[in-house]
Amino acid sequence: MAHIERHQVSLTTAADGSVVGFSPTITGFVQAVRYVKDEVNGFADGVDFALTAEATGETIWSEQDVNASATRAPRQATHSTAGAAALFASGGAAVLAPIGMAADRIRIAVTNGGNAKIGTFIFIIG
Repeated sequence: MAHIERHQVSLTTAADGSVVGFSPTITGFVQAVRYVKDEVNGFADGVDFALTAEATGETIWSEQDVNASATRAPRQATHSTAGAAALFASGGAAVLAPIGMAADRIRIAVTNGGNAKIGTFIFIIG
């Protein structure tokens, strides 16, 4: 049976509309990320997100001009043991796989979120 974890991080922006926060330490694969816009005092429309692995800097989710709650299932490109991109067929689409993390945290950087606005990020790790 698979082991699935759920972590939730709520953040409030500073006067300049930015905030940086961190998930708890994670070991596993990032299956999904959910941004939940606060119903009363949510991040401003057009908010920008950059979620990265703290230790490695790998991008987990980077999106600009987000206006509403959203769910993403981030994936990364895979490669052969020779370092060549793994493709579904010769010249085909890239093979993608969940992003693995080992005793690392997700760094959440928010910009253009408005003054003293609230947003929540939920991470599903498997």
